[in-house]
Amino acid sequence: MHNTEIEHKFLLRNTSYRSMAQHVYSIRQGYLCTDPERTIRIRQKDDKAYLTIKSKTDKQTLAKFEWEREINPADAQEIFRLCLPNIIEKQRYIIPWQGFIIEVDEFHGVNEGLCLAEIEVPSINMQLPELPDFIGEEVSLDYRYTNSYLATKPYTTW
Repeated sequence: MHNTEIEHKFLLRNTSYRSMAQHVYSIRQGYLCTDPERTIRIRQKDDKAYLTIKSKTDKQTLAKFEWEREINPADAQEIFRLCLPNIIEKQRYIIPWQGFIIEVDEFHGVNEGLCLAEIEVPSINMQLPELPDFIGEEVSLDYRYTNSYLATKPYTTW
């Protein structure tokens, strides 16, 4: 399905991913809705902006509906004013790995100290490659590590 996202999420063991990064983005994102059944967020990624709607993750397949559109950055700044408290701030490291892309997020602000890796797969039947040594425990089904939860219950308050 075109609007389906299937991703695995992991804690990290170390910061060796930094030297492997092909690119690093600064990301700022806010939530208009953090309902567990659906989320609506605005994201500023360097000089681009996006509006995204996601469904709840299917616990069997890790799949979720995702609709995302690029929007005008000036409009994004207006929408940020409508967001719920606790804007997510992070650096995203892009790491190519055995035909996949690993995205590592280092959180800042109210989520300082949290680092997560995500690997998206194109279908529910696809196996993950052997993972690099910086990848730790899988937390794909732990809702506390979703950005929408982190916006309402920041990591520094756990």
